[in-house]
Amino acid sequence: QVRLVESGGGLVQAGASLRLSCALSGRTLSSYRMGWFRQAPGKEREFVAVISRRGDSTGYAVSVKGRFTISRDNAKNTVALQLNSLKPEDTAVYYCAASAQYSGGYKTFEYAYWGQGTQLTVSS
Repeated sequence: QVRLVESGGGLVQAGASLRLSCALSGRTLSSYRMGWFRQAPGKEREFVAVISRRGDSTGYAVSVKGRFTISRDNAKNTVALQLNSLKPEDTAVYYCAASAQYSGGYKTFEYAYWGQGTQLTVSS
């Protein structure tokens, strides 16, 4: 059974950088497109970033493009999200997710497996 565990969240000031990690167990990471989503209080879960199975293609939400970078290490079964120039509006619980699809990955319904989330709070 696939299990995803996120780590790396915390409390930071605006302008800071942070790196989130997600470890997959139970299957080989290269079998999945991987995505990051986030959910702020009172809001729906929203797409942040997606990376292809081999890591040669990525996609980002407009709100984070140029500030966040998604990457993966299939040998280590991990996915990372580098967050730079953080803003208070980036405050949310961040989730990684695994999709068996070969394209897309911008919608929550495309993902079969989810982690428990890690909280990021950005203070102004």
